[in-house]
Amino acid sequence: MAKILVHITCGPEQPTRAALGFLVARAAVEEGHSVTLFLAGDAVQLMRDAVLDGLQGLGTGSLREHHDKLAAGGAKFVLSGASSKARGLTEGELGGKQCEFGTPAMLVRLSLEHDRVLSY
Repeated sequence: MAKILVHITCGPEQPTRAALGFLVARAAVEEGHSVTLFLAGDAVQLMRDAVLDGLQGLGTGSLREHHDKLAAGGAKFVLSGASSKARGLTEGELGGKQCEFGTPAMLVRLSLEHDRVLSY
């Protein structure tokens, strides 16, 4: 199976597009692919519990449902450290979610290590 990197930069202000990125990543996991999501810019806010619980995309489903299926399926979540810091998102606020903070250099490295890169 393939290694797929999903790079998401839109946040709660674009709920349909944000949920679509998670939905496509979920579909890849359900097909047996290895998936990494790299959230940057406003997308880091998608990992806040209030956003996960409340965001519903038009025709793209519940962000919480997608997240939980991704986590259960072994997807890896990487959040831009600079974007997180700029938006006040701390490790403590992530509440034990399977996430790590990354850098632009890490995004470049991940894009080279994966077979396909999808952007939302």
